[in-house]
Amino acid sequence: MPSPPSAWQRIKLGRKNILAVWEAEAFAYEFVSTQFFTRRAFLCNSPDAVQFAFGSHNESFERKSPAQRFSLLPLLGDGLFISDGDVWRRRRRIVNPIIHVSRLPEFAPVMVESIIEVRDRWATLPAPGDIDALGEMARLTAEILSRTIFGRQLGHEHASVLVESFSEYQRHIGQIDLLSLLGFPDWMPRWYSARIRRSVRRIHALLDDIIEGLRVQNDRDDKSIVGRLLNARDRDTGAPLDAKALRNEIAVLFMAGHETTANTLAWTWYLLSQSPEAEARLHREVDGVLGGRPPTLADVPKLIYTRAVFEEAMRLYPPVPILSREALKEETFQNVRIPKGSIVIVAPWLLHRHKKLWRKPDHFMPERFLPESDEPVSKFAYIPFSIGPRICAGMAFGLTEAILCIATLAREFKLGLKPGHVVEAECRITLRPGSSLPMQVSRREPAVSGDGKPVPGQSLSCPFHHA
Repeated sequence: MPSPPSAWQRIKLGRKNILAVWEAEAFAYEFVSTQFFTRRAFLCNSPDAVQFAFGSHNESFERKSPAQRFSLLPLLGDGLFISDGDVWRRRRRIVNPIIHVSRLPEFAPVMVESIIEVRDRWATLPAPGDIDALGEMARLTAEILSRTIFGRQLGHEHASVLVESFSEYQRHIGQIDLLSLLGFPDWMPRWYSARIRRSVRRIHALLDDIIEGLRVQNDRDDKSIVGRLLNARDRDTGAPLDAKALRNEIAVLFMAGHETTANTLAWTWYLLSQSPEAEARLHREVDGVLGGRPPTLADVPKLIYTRAVFEEAMRLYPPVPILSREALKEETFQNVRIPKGSIVIVAPWLLHRHKKLWRKPDHFMPERFLPESDEPVSKFAYIPFSIGPRICAGMAFGLTEAILCIATLAREFKLGLKPGHVVEAECRITLRPGSSLPMQVSRREPAVSGDGKPVPGQSLSCPFHHA
């Protein structure tokens, strides 16, 4: 058996694609450690280990690792995704109620409105119409977020600026903080390239411009997310968010809500294009539930298989495939000492394909997420939105948005992978199907029975395997 890669080998592989640091045997690891120069790293890759790190002992590991913090610091500042301690707790108290599941009745119609615009545009394409499914989903989720966050349309020009700038940032940002691995302190400045600084300036300038316009407007009845954030006050101090803090939290919402959902929707279209039986079952469900109308929030609980399709896409291609934390104090797990300053890693990329936790872990099988299934074996085995106190605050928003998107577009269209295109997973902070996903859009007619009514879904298995 070949020996595991050395620290230098892992760093060299990780700079090209962070997923490459894992050898094939890692999909069966449960709790292992390795040394990265001055730092010890522990991989928590079982439900018990994940529960220990992100659940019962979360306070010891609440700080994001230096690699995650410094890779996002220029873009997000002290935003929720990378802050910790009192800053994180105060911001969470402010942001959580504003994007809570109880707000979905306000958000869902805006989501559907934006999705219908994509549907209508696709309907004008020649058959089959060539699209970049990744770019289409990125612009769609950016538009949805703009209308919910800012209460206004983003527009094609501004959407393109945000999408391209987020993409440029990810392409050029480093994901391994070599200085921290070599023992240098956090206060030592990190170097960022001109391309990274340029993309940050473009994103910040656009967000600042829109926020300032809304601040000047000063509408106390503004129901947008920014309007509510402008009116929010810290419950302990009574202070509002300052301009920088507000922009940082909006940048977090955009990155988390636009990038991750867009990527997983793109992966969903790809997986469906490779699995005709799953695609057919999805079509039967949306035809049966929706008939000839667009979906509403009330339809979401009925779109059971549609949700399962998206959940399975997140299992195979988790939006953030590696989550890493820093030990704030010494801990012990399974009689193994975890020193203060160690890096603790939970990798959904490994956990979601774990050979001991899933049947046919590399197969696309949406039925494993249906109510009658016995998978996943534990809530700590499936964590596309993380888990514990730092679970994604926008989870309900993202799930609802994705279900509405899949149902609306799958009712009208089939997407096929462009012949000759090879899809490869590429991780640059989030997990993408490369820099683009060329697909072809074809119109479809809803299936109907002899009495003219849509045919309800039937149970089918899907043995599609993605290597």
